[in-house]
Amino acid sequence: MSVQVAAPAVELKELSGPMEKGCEAGAVPHPSPGASCSAAEREAATAAERPPPGAVKVPQASAMKRSDPHYPQHRHRDGGVGVGGGSADGGAAAEALVSPDGTVSEAPRTVKKIQFADQKQEFNKRPTKIGRRSLSRSISQSSTDSYSSAASYTDSSDDETSPRDKQQKNSKGSSDFCVKNIKQAEFGRREIEIAEQEMPALMALRKRAQGEKPLAGAKIVGCTHITAQTAVLMETLGALGAQCRWAACNIYSTLNEVAAALAESGFPVFAWKGESEDDFWWCIDRCVNVEGWQPNMILDDGGDLTHWIYKKYPNMFKKIKGIVEESVTGVHRLYQLSKAGKLCVPAMNVNDSVTKQKFDNLYCCRESILDGLKRTTDMMFGGKQVVVCGYGEVGKGCCAALKAMGSIVYVTEIDPICALQACMDGFRLVKLNEVIRQVDIVITCTGNKNVVTREHLDRMKNSCIVCNMGHSNTEIDVASLRTPELTWERVRSQVDHVIWPDGKRIVLLAEGRLLNLSCSTVPTFVLSITATTQALALIELYNAPEGRYKQDVYLLPKKMDEYVASLHLPTFDAHLTELTDEQAKYLGLNKNGPFKPNYYRY
Repeated sequence: MSVQVAAPAVELKELSGPMEKGCEAGAVPHPSPGASCSAAEREAATAAERPPPGAVKVPQASAMKRSDPHYPQHRHRDGGVGVGGGSADGGAAAEALVSPDGTVSEAPRTVKKIQFADQKQEFNKRPTKIGRRSLSRSISQSSTDSYSSAASYTDSSDDETSPRDKQQKNSKGSSDFCVKNIKQAEFGRREIEIAEQEMPALMALRKRAQGEKPLAGAKIVGCTHITAQTAVLMETLGALGAQCRWAACNIYSTLNEVAAALAESGFPVFAWKGESEDDFWWCIDRCVNVEGWQPNMILDDGGDLTHWIYKKYPNMFKKIKGIVEESVTGVHRLYQLSKAGKLCVPAMNVNDSVTKQKFDNLYCCRESILDGLKRTTDMMFGGKQVVVCGYGEVGKGCCAALKAMGSIVYVTEIDPICALQACMDGFRLVKLNEVIRQVDIVITCTGNKNVVTREHLDRMKNSCIVCNMGHSNTEIDVASLRTPELTWERVRSQVDHVIWPDGKRIVLLAEGRLLNLSCSTVPTFVLSITATTQALALIELYNAPEGRYKQDVYLLPKKMDEYVASLHLPTFDAHLTELTDEQAKYLGLNKNGPFKPNYYRY
């Protein structure tokens, strides 16, 4: 439904004569309320203003300035050219009349008066409900060819029916999916096609390995953000021979149109933007609990899918051939299982691979932190005081971006090495309690829990912005804010005011969940690096001979990291230098790599 903005009715009337007061002879009555003149007086006034026979019009001085090249001309909105302070239509620059006897008199002016009709009924015609869609999205929908990912971030169809209660089928007749609206598939397909242009490595991998089908027979169940970029990954896995079933790892990050496009092309996808907690686990279960379909590979982001299968379907978990995990939270869970001796399948830690840590975590967050904050708050960064909790790769990216925009940035850290890096990069290392009263923005990116507690929230200044750049929603103690004495006020999509009894309020973004994927977009090219790493990790685990990987957590081999990087270099027309035989022998390296030992820190 598009919003039709009613235009006020406008009536144009021409009123002749100079705008003088009174109705005496020679004057034109002013059209003010209450003024009245007889018909005879009006006729006399009109006759007095008529030019005598033979009179000739000549321009007055103000009009004659048009021919002066030194006098500026001004282009008006209506396309006319005005001179000095004169009107474009000559209404303000009156003309003179010259009679045969040489007498000069002013010609009558023509004044166009805009009279507005009663607007009340017009505005009452406006729709009183536009659902949860933004105005910009509603207006853009007037064009059926206009749709963007940005619109999806505030979009929710007018139909408030839960996707779980809908009966939908794709063009092939399949109903093995659950998305917001399958009719959005065409728009999602366009977004996926755009993403493909910025994901050269995945497209190259798809082309090189398509004939070999290295994932033939693989049944991959995935739980990641469902965006155009992950759609390219899923379709690449399908092109390499895998069967896939997918759910979302975040209740706010799904692009409904992309999910629809995947469902239309045959992927069983169970996700939509704005899921409830119950919906979230229901979607994961629908991916896993399918009669006659036993997954043998897991691609996870956050560990929720792995945790669900481990807890609910232990027999299924034992038959898994490998797990690929890309987030610090999920990796932490895997190491806990391994330490407890409960991890019965090999797992690949993609999060700590060089191509994930040094590119996705750093460069992606360096760009997307500003995008997320700007879209949600429209704030200016210059001069703002910001505290960033954590100086890992995500924290480094956030700090660099904010510092470049003129913000005053503080850092909190528990690791002395990361703390020293922050100091050497020019940031002041503090404890959160020391600056909590004065900062304008609080950003968490630690992967920990209760980094920002209720005590911190109580002490924040009015209108302080609080957000999270870590994967999990545990870093900010949002649960402590859901109490009777505090008022929640929805400002816009993913933006809430939490108001204290004394009137103080904080601005909470995405309810403490991942800011960039919940509220904005992320650079596609960087995600290509991570997605290619994930695809290679799946291929490695699935095709590894028996015994190569035991029931433990592994890092991606260095050679694969280098291969992922090399696939992206042609985009920049980059040319690598090659070692000579003598140089390779001197360094003790193979000419083709790997070029760094596993213990090397980039």
